[in-house]
Formats: sequence, C-alpha cells, structure tokens
Amino acid sequence: MLEKLADIPERPGIYLFRDAGGRVLYVGKAKGLKSRVRSYFQRSSSLDARKSAMVALVRDLEYTVTSNELEAFILEATLIKQYRPRYNILLRDDKSYPYLRLTLSEKWPRLDVVRRIRRDGSKYFGPYVPSGGMWELLSFIRNTFRIPTCSYSLDKRMRPCIQHQINKCIAPCGGAVDHDMYMRTIHEIRLVLEGRNKKLLEQLEKQMADHSREMRYEEAAVVRDRIRAVRTVCETQNMVAPELGDMDVIGLARDESRAAFKLLFIRSGIMTGYRQFLFSNVDGEPDPGMMKSLIEQFYLKEIIAPPLIAVSVLPEDQDILARWLEEKKGARVRIVVPSRGARRQLLSMAIENAEVFLKAEKHMQDRGNTEEIAGLLGIQPAPSDIGAFDISNISGKDPVGGYVYWADGGFRKEHYRHIKMDAITGPDDYAMMREMVRRTFGRPGAHVPDLVIIDGGPGQLQASQQALQELKVRTAVVSIAKDPDRAFIPGRAEPVSLEDGGRSGLLLRRIRDEVHRFAIGYHKKLRARRILESPLESIPGIGKKRRLELLRHFGSLEGIRRASLEELISVRGVHRSIAEEILKTVNTTTKGGVTG
Repeated sequence: MLEKLADIPERPGIYLFRDAGGRVLYVGKAKGLKSRVRSYFQRSSSLDARKSAMVALVRDLEYTVTSNELEAFILEATLIKQYRPRYNILLRDDKSYPYLRLTLSEKWPRLDVVRRIRRDGSKYFGPYVPSGGMWELLSFIRNTFRIPTCSYSLDKRMRPCIQHQINKCIAPCGGAVDHDMYMRTIHEIRLVLEGRNKKLLEQLEKQMADHSREMRYEEAAVVRDRIRAVRTVCETQNMVAPELGDMDVIGLARDESRAAFKLLFIRSGIMTGYRQFLFSNVDGEPDPGMMKSLIEQFYLKEIIAPPLIAVSVLPEDQDILARWLEEKKGARVRIVVPSRGARRQLLSMAIENAEVFLKAEKHMQDRGNTEEIAGLLGIQPAPSDIGAFDISNISGKDPVGGYVYWADGGFRKEHYRHIKMDAITGPDDYAMMREMVRRTFGRPGAHVPDLVIIDGGPGQLQASQQALQELKVRTAVVSIAKDPDRAFIPGRAEPVSLEDGGRSGLLLRRIRDEVHRFAIGYHKKLRARRILESPLESIPGIGKKRRLELLRHFGSLEGIRRASLEELISVRGVHRSIAEEILKTVNTTTKGGVTG
C-alpha cells in the first residue's frame, strides 16, 4: 500500500479504503487526492478516535481520478450508496417519495401518483410524506372534478365504464366532453395543487353568478357544490406562508454520538410533509460534514430539490452541492442559513423538532436495552443486532418468507428480505423455515446478526437450528409464540414469558410483530394478484388478450362476477360457451383467510 501512496496524483478524484477481507471501509472525495489520502497516514495527523480506528483496519486503497470536483462528488455519492461503507455517515433510508403528477403534455391530462420524476412535460407536486394527506387530496380532486382515473387512451372512443355511470368520471372517452371545458377543469385542479385557492374561489364564484344570470341553474348548483368542497379542503391544508413558495427546511440536533435531522417540505407555501433521520456513531464528525452527507444522500434519490434549501448549518462543499442539485433540477438551487423572517421561524421549528426526535430515539434505545435481553434469554454477549423470520401461507399456497433486521435502536429496512418458497410443496412450515434461513444466511457475504428470532414454537425453532448447523453458522436463536407471548430457548424445557411488561420483552415482541407484518403483507399481495388472474387463466379459450379485455371492460374480477351472460357475450371474442364457463368459474371462486 505504501507504493500506492507514492503514486497517487495530486488531482481531483475519489478514494476507497478496504480492510483485510476486501470490504470497503470508507469512500472519500478530494480536490487533491495525494495530499488528502496521505493525511490519514502521517504521524502528525490529528485524526479523531473514529477515523483512527478506521485507519488501523485499512489494508488496501483504490482511487479514481476525475476531471473536476463535481464529477468526484457525484462518483463519491454513488459509491457510498453502492457499498454503504462502515465509516461513512450513512442515511438509512430506502424509501421513494410520492408525488402527484398532472400530465399536461397529454391532450386529456390526468392526475396520478408517481415515485419518479421525469422531464416529460408533466407538472409534479410533492413530495408528500407521510402520504396520507396526498391520498386525501387526490380523493377530493377526483370526487370533486371527476377526471378519469383509468390508464386507457382517451383519444380512442369507447363506451364509458361504470365510473361514469356512478357519476365518478365525466368520461371524455365517450366523445361528449368539450375539450376547452376539460382544460378549464385541469386549470382549476392545478390551482388547488398549487395552493392558489383564493384565486380558484374567485373564478368559481364568477362562474356560478354567470350561470345563475343565464338561468342555467343546474350548472350553477354544480359550481356551488365545488365552491363548498374547495373551502373545506382549504381548511385542511397546512398553509405556512404563501410568499415562501417552494423550499425545503433542514434542522440539525446532536448529542455525544448521534445526530438527528428534521426535513420540512414546503410547496407553494403549504407544508406537504416532513421526514426525519438519525445518524449514529458520529463522534468527531463536524456539523457541516454531516449536513453535506444528508443532502447528497437524500437528493441522490428520485427527488428534485426546490429553488431554496434552508439549513441550520452550511454544508461542506456548499458550492459543489448547489451545482450538482442545479444540474439535476435544470434550474438554480440555493443553500442558505436564513437569519430572519418566516424562513428563520420555519428553520427554528425544524431544529426544535430535530431535538425532540433525538430525545425520543434515545428513549426508545433505552427501552430496547440489549443487556436486559441477554439476561432474559441467558445468552452472552449481549446482541448488538437482531434478525427475525416468519413464514406466511394458506395451506401451503403462495408461501412466502419474511426477514427483518434491527440494530442501533431501530429497524433497518435496507436489510429486509422477501423470499418465495418455490422449492417447498405442501403445507410444511418447518421445511419452509429451514429454506428461509438457508437462503437468507447462505448468500455470499450475508451478515448474520447476534440474535435470530423465529416467529413460532419449538418446531420452527428446531428447523431453524438445523439450517444454521448446515450452514455452520453460530449465533443465538430463539422462537417466540403467541397467546400467551413466550420465548422458547434451546436447552430449556420451559418457555420464558414475555408478558411481564419488561423492556426486553416489549422489544422482542415488537420485532416479532414487525416480521409477521412484513411477511403477511407480501403474502396478501401475491395472493391478491393470483386471485385476480388465475380464475380467468384456467378457462379454455381465455388467453392473455381476452383476459385483459374482460378486465378492461368490467373493471375487476368482481365486475365480471356481477355481469350477466348477455353482457359477457357483448365483449369482443367471447362466445356463449366461453361466457357460460366464465360465470361458472368466477362464481365458484371463494375468498379465504390468511394465516402466518
């Protein structure tokens, strides 16, 4: 490695430190690679304890030269996301964020939910985090303005579906809707999404007066109802200050070893959502460095920055960050520390909420004291991380396995896994558990936590032990059963009760419940897909094309079930014999429960 140090050029680029096993310990960026990398290994170097511990593990390094600092920055962020190195500050967030998309580039624009922004001529609103408010707003718009919710081409004329019949859609597909009127409706929807409700109400009140003056009383009543609905949604919108426009606000709070961030999303002066993050083991890391890590990792996702990002401390490489965000957005982005006015008040609120979040996380971490878990279960040493397994199926049908991972006081969803039990036939929960453990921990480089929880009883526990023995993996393993909640521990004849309200029992049950939720959610998703498609697929003469035509025509399997024989025959390609077989098949399809 000393030879590599001597050969490093004094150019912009990125560098990787690896340990003896080849794992990436750290990814860094430098304006001058030679001086930056050498600084880690000079005796006079004043490294903090965390970086000193990292340097002691370094056995190899790699570097890549770039043409400028911006290229180095982008490559650094990409490699951090790829390798998730132990000594980088990591944003533990695998979520994508929902936006409302108004497809203005289409002749008949529609409003839908997306999680990826594209430069396609559409107008995007969001992000909405949490998403509950977005779904309420979308439901209001669809019910009030009655624009189409389907994905069919509106340029092709067709018979309006049931949504039009129940007065949920104005059905431009039927050819009876004036395009200019439709575009006025889209304009009104845009005003709602942009928070310009005062202007919208003025326009609607003028419309109502015009209709009344012309004695078009039914149309005036429709506009009157729309005015009432808009006034109602105005009351539910969290208006901050219309003059603020679009901005993100980032507050930082920290203690000895952790840092908490609170992000507020302000769009058109309305708070559309918030997000909070916790960084652990950040001893010695300066605030500007942590702010830089948060911004680069957060906006590396499918998120477009607003014109202004208000922060409690300016990040390292502020100018490069802003240039990178501008390239992604295609417009100017500023990163500032506001000193007065409404922006400063919002920033103060974000900082205060970050402090509250940090205290709450510390309390949760105390509740999950792993030393107490070790004492309860009789294991040593105390586990630093915990994994959990569960199997979900109905009499062996659509069997799936779920694995969740807990560490540092919280669930780490980037390590969650779903597995289909394709190799197991029949309702054999024990074989499924063995398969799930083998496929999760038998992967190359798979991390095995200090404690493994199995959702089930002694049989599931024994099956998981067999799989661990076959893999030659040594770790503590217990199973947790319900009604009453109790833990089965290898070598103990009697289970240990978890119903005493203790901190360790609460955490163990919480992890067990999380993996149960995770596994059964995936099972329901697969089963719903199978119930939708398999009854039709099993009918002779019903291929993919006819199945899609039936679902398009009737909207769902339930719509097909309610259809008459004559209605089925009216679908292109469906003859009487096929229609009779369809009704016979779909009406004998029963709905069952889900077990896990």
